[in-house]
Amino acid sequence: MLRYPGFVRLWAADGLSNFGIFIFGLSLQLLLIHVLDADQLEIGWVRSAQWLPSLLFGLLAGVIVDRVQRKTLLIATDIASCVLLLAIAGMGLLGMLSPLGVAVLVFLLGTAAVLQGGAHQSFTADLLPPSLLASGNVALTQTYTAAQTVGPLIAGALAGVVGAPVTMLINAATYAISAMLLAGVPGGRPAERGPSSSLGADLREGIAWVYRHPFLAPYALCLHAWFIGNAIAGTVYIFHATRLGLDAGAVGLTLGVAGLAGVIGAGVAERTARLLGTGKAILFCDFLTGFAWLAIAVAPQTDLLLYAFCAAQFVYGIGLGLRGPLEMSSAMR
Repeated sequence: MLRYPGFVRLWAADGLSNFGIFIFGLSLQLLLIHVLDADQLEIGWVRSAQWLPSLLFGLLAGVIVDRVQRKTLLIATDIASCVLLLAIAGMGLLGMLSPLGVAVLVFLLGTAAVLQGGAHQSFTADLLPPSLLASGNVALTQTYTAAQTVGPLIAGALAGVVGAPVTMLINAATYAISAMLLAGVPGGRPAERGPSSSLGADLREGIAWVYRHPFLAPYALCLHAWFIGNAIAGTVYIFHATRLGLDAGAVGLTLGVAGLAGVIGAGVAERTARLLGTGKAILFCDFLTGFAWLAIAVAPQTDLLLYAFCAAQFVYGIGLGLRGPLEMSSAMR
């Protein structure tokens, strides 16, 4: 893989932006809880705004990715994300933020992330030969989970010292550097569809193809359910942990444990797929993540709470780390 400089630059850019994502994820909720004094309903609205673009624009993003240069789209979404994060940080420092304002900005960030995700997966396939695609996906997933380990730890530590708005400035910087790295990546394959093709027709064709496919239709429905459930659990988790007495540093530590476990899970993904088969391995991952959230929900408030949450997040991280490369490799077949 190191013989393909375009992929190496994409790998570095992806690692930087993922590092910032996990700083932002914890910083956002700490901003809502400690700076804006948001209640559970307001936190839910903001987190819903973060994930709503995936439901609204997920299929549309796939059509757009096929119509534009993927490199250009990735750079544009990095720049847009940087500007939006600077706006959140600046308004937070000036005391001009409200939960509604955060929700609007986070919705725009989520929209950029949806476009970025579709372009990123396709662009990876442009930069590597098919024989190295599975290994490339594993490398990207391991970098993602490494960022998942370090990001929350830094976010928790910095938020306790300089505050959540300043911590978000680091995320903005990672997107800016990512855009500069991507500028040096070869353009990859051109857009697959010409301007004469109707956007609506492409969207209808894609929906019909996915939801009539004997394998993809049930898989997509299960993925929707998993996504919604995981988004709900992730939203409630930080609020639940802080209400039980864990401070920002402790919450960051538990999320960092999940990231460390994710690196381990991604590293054994190929071996697990050979042992169980890809489909059964993905189901196994879902049982692991579900068990982890159940353990967190029933954990009693004792002196061992931090250890219990770390153990549950370790199990969750193993499941999530396994799932990433398995899904990506399956989708590329």
